[in-house]
Amino acid sequence: MPKVMTDKELKAWFKKECESEPEKHYPVKALKELGFKRGQCEKCKTFFWSAVADQLVCGDPTCSGGFRFIGKSPAKYKLDYIQAWRKFAALLKELGYTEVKRYPCVARWNPTTDFTIASIAAFQPYVVSGEVAPPAKHLVIPQFCLRFSDIDNVGITGAHYTGFIMWGQAAFVPPEEYDINKYLKDIYAWLSEGLGLPKEEITWHEDAWAGGGNYGPSVEFYSRGLELGNQVYMQYEQLPNGEKRELRIKVLDMGEGSERIPWFTHGTNTSFDATFPTVMQKLYKATKLKPDYDVWMKYLPYAAYLNVDEVEDIDAAWKDVAKKIDIDVNELKKKILPIAALYSIAEHTRTLLFAITDGALPSNVGGMYNLRVILRRALSLIEQHGWKLTLPQIAQWHAEYLGELFPELKEHLGSVQKILNVEEEKYATTKQKTRQLLTRLAAKKLNTEELIELYDSHGIEPELIAQEAKKLGKHIEVPKNFYALVAERHEKKEVTEEEEEEMAAATRKAVRVDFPPLPDTKALYFNDYRITSFDGKVLAVKDNYVVLDQTAFYPTSGGQLHDLGKLDGAKIIDVFKQGNLIIHKTDKPPALKPGQEIHADIDAERRIQLAQHHTSTHIVNAAAKKVLGRHINQAGAKKDMDKATIDITHYAPLAEKELEKIEKEANKIVKASIKTNLRFMPRNEAELQFGHEIYQGGAVPGKQVRIVEIPNIDVEACGGTHLLNTNEAGTIKIIKSSKIKDGIVRITFAAGRAAKKLEEQQRGVMDEAAKLLNVKADQVPARAGELFTIWKKARKAAKKGKTLTPADLKFAVKKSSKGNLIEQTAESLQTQPEHILTVIKRFLTELEKWKKGPK
Repeated sequence: MPKVMTDKELKAWFKKECESEPEKHYPVKALKELGFKRGQCEKCKTFFWSAVADQLVCGDPTCSGGFRFIGKSPAKYKLDYIQAWRKFAALLKELGYTEVKRYPCVARWNPTTDFTIASIAAFQPYVVSGEVAPPAKHLVIPQFCLRFSDIDNVGITGAHYTGFIMWGQAAFVPPEEYDINKYLKDIYAWLSEGLGLPKEEITWHEDAWAGGGNYGPSVEFYSRGLELGNQVYMQYEQLPNGEKRELRIKVLDMGEGSERIPWFTHGTNTSFDATFPTVMQKLYKATKLKPDYDVWMKYLPYAAYLNVDEVEDIDAAWKDVAKKIDIDVNELKKKILPIAALYSIAEHTRTLLFAITDGALPSNVGGMYNLRVILRRALSLIEQHGWKLTLPQIAQWHAEYLGELFPELKEHLGSVQKILNVEEEKYATTKQKTRQLLTRLAAKKLNTEELIELYDSHGIEPELIAQEAKKLGKHIEVPKNFYALVAERHEKKEVTEEEEEEMAAATRKAVRVDFPPLPDTKALYFNDYRITSFDGKVLAVKDNYVVLDQTAFYPTSGGQLHDLGKLDGAKIIDVFKQGNLIIHKTDKPPALKPGQEIHADIDAERRIQLAQHHTSTHIVNAAAKKVLGRHINQAGAKKDMDKATIDITHYAPLAEKELEKIEKEANKIVKASIKTNLRFMPRNEAELQFGHEIYQGGAVPGKQVRIVEIPNIDVEACGGTHLLNTNEAGTIKIIKSSKIKDGIVRITFAAGRAAKKLEEQQRGVMDEAAKLLNVKADQVPARAGELFTIWKKARKAAKKGKTLTPADLKFAVKKSSKGNLIEQTAESLQTQPEHILTVIKRFLTELEKWKKGPK
């Protein structure tokens, strides 16, 4: 049996295969027709193609002498950031490519990652796998991407980013339509016609790519030391047994960094000055800084040598670069580091602008922590240099410059700025709390892991500890790739509440029922939740488990509990999915046989209540988004019989007034009697029509997605049982909210029958509390607060043996309250709503006892 290789092994093996037979694997025909000849680098041994007959080295900067385009670009046309994309898209359109709008950089459609990390990632996993049709067979896309492995390099090398636009030139076609020679000629047309590059200025590298078991040859293209882009010809896959075969759908994945084009064509000192020129000019003016262009001109060709990921001794690398350009190393750092800090601030702010616009929220949870890392790094750099800069203002400058390409940045700017302000306030609070720790920490000998933990748990930058240590005559070594190490710690994708619940349910069942091959179960519950009675045929029975040809029983999924009921008298106690089978579990082995026709009845009251809670979850989500802002997204949900919860992304605990507004808005939607549209759609059509916000409950697999639409209110991909009209929800009653983790707030509510039952219970509680406290029901919260204050005072006196006077125990407050009286009363008593009466009775009893004084 062939050996199963890792992606790294697969790439190394296939690259040798390609090198030995270049005509078979690379677009050799096109390269030769265009006038390029094959050579091998005398330094790194890479095979390359060049139109220069005596070229001895490849195009890599370490082999060819660094960046050699600065101040002397070989490009005929000077393109700014906006012009570059417009020209690229127009030229490729003439060659048969469709322009596609960028996807969000928060990859809600992809269950394996938080962020879109490359242009091809917009189409993973379903389009690349061939499961879902692409927006077009041949397309181009200006995809904003997020990567956090190079945080420490941003600003220093002149080329690294945490957020960048990767132009995608992509193809998704069957083998007979795949043509790598055309693809290379198409990108050559861009280089020669679009940029005006002579062929002698282009070097093509032979390479290979492997990822996720797929692999193929690739060709990188360089000019004067800068890699402009890379075409990957994804054509093969490695099977689980190690065998290799052609993909059914072959993919072209060309990625070209948009930031590099204006940098390259203008030959500016760094890509930042070319990528956001107006922003940098405003930053220079605000800080009264001006780059020493003579030094930067000498420095930048060697800036790549300071990549912390590739250099073991960064201090030695600085000295080496200083020596190469004949300048004192301290003077070099003095000239470079403040400007590099300014570049970092601009770059990090732009990343935050895109990410927050697309629904991300900085927090200390999962991948979103990376956003907080770069945000606080930017704030720290501003503070270190004493600059009067604000991130909301810089975000506005970026949005204004990019508005022509991405108008959504302007549309969401207000919400983005508010979140940036909140984050800055949190940062300032954290700094204040931890300032007193600095001296104590600086006296310790801290290792890298301890520095990371301090940053994680307290937000203390290692640079501050190092500065404080220096005052004490001590040295603390801060890793040059510190922020990359922090980001690495938080790379694991956050699991939603629904996923946790379903994993827990699977663990509880801890069973896989072995049935023979059976046809998929036809689900009858999608179109009408009122179907609570149906007929079906038994396909298989094993112990307590039954499979039917069709069923209206809903299996536990998406945070919604399963249905209960009966199959020909057999009691159903659980329903779950196993692959494409819906399995019914009975309380005891049923007297059913394969082929038998059966009649089933579902607990209608339970079904209605769960449907009310599920549709109301969508309504509350929409209401929260309207009240709190566009940054609101669902991070989890659970629907039970007595109540439901929805977890939303939000930067602060919810105030009572905010909850009141959300409840009012939710009931406004209910009373509007809006008919819901429930239908299945091809995934690509649903995304095109409604956008990627449909994945509120997480990624949904398959070619088809079930769309639940409340017109002009909310659209989600969801497989639950849903009401046919919003008025069927009856009433939505918000019970409480709580912060469950940083950036996530849980709203607990009840709808329909559960809401009525809750109101009756609460009314009874408030009526009894009013009697106990001798006030009206709307005066209970204020009187309860007074009771708690008097009780604390009395307890303290009793402990000291003091006698209380009647005046000490006199109640006087009769202030009326509005809103959720139960929640307010619980807050006044510092207890849970269900314990209100118990606590009031205990306080009153103890006060009576303490009236008598010490024994």
